[in-house]
Amino acid sequence: MSLPKDFLWGFATASYQIEGSTDVDGRGPSIWDTFSAIPGKIADGSSGAVACDSYKRTGEDIELLKSLGATAYRFSISWSRIIPLGGRNDPINQKGIDHYVKFVDDLLEAGIQPFITLYHWDLPDALDKRYGGLLNREEFPLDFENYARVMFKAIPKCQHWITFNEPWCSAILGYNSGYFAPGHTSDRSKSAVGDSAREPWIAGHNMLIAHGRAVKAYREDFKPTQGGEIGITLNGDATYPWDPEDPADVEACDRKIEFAISWFADPIYFGHYPESMRKQLGDRLPTFTEDEVKLVKGSNDFYGMNHYTANYIKHKTGTPPEDDFLGNLETLFYNKAGDCIGPETQSFWLRPHAQGFRDLLNWLSKRYGHPKIYVTENGTSLKGENDLPLEKIVDDDFRVKYFNDYVNAMAKASAEDGVNVKAYLAWSLLDNYEWAEGFETRFGVTFVDYANNQKRYPKKSAKSLKPLFDSLIKKD
Repeated sequence: MSLPKDFLWGFATASYQIEGSTDVDGRGPSIWDTFSAIPGKIADGSSGAVACDSYKRTGEDIELLKSLGATAYRFSISWSRIIPLGGRNDPINQKGIDHYVKFVDDLLEAGIQPFITLYHWDLPDALDKRYGGLLNREEFPLDFENYARVMFKAIPKCQHWITFNEPWCSAILGYNSGYFAPGHTSDRSKSAVGDSAREPWIAGHNMLIAHGRAVKAYREDFKPTQGGEIGITLNGDATYPWDPEDPADVEACDRKIEFAISWFADPIYFGHYPESMRKQLGDRLPTFTEDEVKLVKGSNDFYGMNHYTANYIKHKTGTPPEDDFLGNLETLFYNKAGDCIGPETQSFWLRPHAQGFRDLLNWLSKRYGHPKIYVTENGTSLKGENDLPLEKIVDDDFRVKYFNDYVNAMAKASAEDGVNVKAYLAWSLLDNYEWAEGFETRFGVTFVDYANNQKRYPKKSAKSLKPLFDSLIKKD
């Protein structure tokens, strides 16, 4: 028995990836609707217009969660369902609010705790067109705070709020590489707009301010009566030196995590950006005003952790190019001795290495003063899974092993290392729209037959988690 008796576990999803119904009940377009309509942006030319049809199948999805034994479910709100034009002076769409209110009521009735993410990358398109979306330091935080207030008021029963999911992805993939919506990049063969050297750091800063405003609003005006908690979810990989004998590679391992995680976590826990980022980026990294420091510092009731993989890290010498966002280093799957970090998956960036999960849990716990940690995403794709027949897809032993190894690594971090980890939400409940990879990559514990009425087939991995957690969570 290695996990505390009040430990919560379940599954996670995101609105644009599963809901579909993008033009139903007054929902306005998001930047992902616009981006996915541009030829060449999505691997298979698809969009989230239908996805898993979950907007119309909430009852079915809750029954699935119940059948799997989940005690928690993380999902995100589609901002443009709530305020179709996005802004604080724009009309509110009651039908959108009613949908999520009923969904939360039904989850609670089923004995499942909702973890609600306010922003999982799907900004109302109108705000991007109106003032540049995440790039606007004055308008965006105010509009996000207003949207957050609308949801806090509408769903007082929710006890776990997440402001932003993986702001690193919104900033870097949205404004540096252009791989994600809205697709800004300095590469003019990919986008007519964008400054990869500057825009991502501006977007990241503005998300931190928006996060701080939402947390302040919740703590002052809602938490006293609702009693819930609020935090942010950050993504990052475990790191190991390419050459353990080279101090520069060892040092680069921390720098890689700082450029990914501490970019957001250091301001929240310490009130400033990491020195390694300030040193490399100079005045391209925004500076916090005194008021912004007060907003952001201390604005986490818990640390939301998304984690999937690990890398070997090799330092680089010389001046990094202006569009570098890693910290002047290389991320590799093989080290100097020829060891491989883990087996291939369908995702070019993901190779399982469960010890990295334990090591990163410890790194975060030590750096940030042993915060309460919720693992809000963890999971894997399987190489070639989408090409297999159904009977082989549901027999996903690779994913079963991934979860078993990672959950046990987390349990050891809890029981043996003293890491205060209190929840685990597997990614993902359903195969779904995997952003720029379209429907070619599957992360779900449940196979979704997109071509045949969206029928759901739980895989072996879906059924493996309840007995796993039953064996690890302390009994009364």
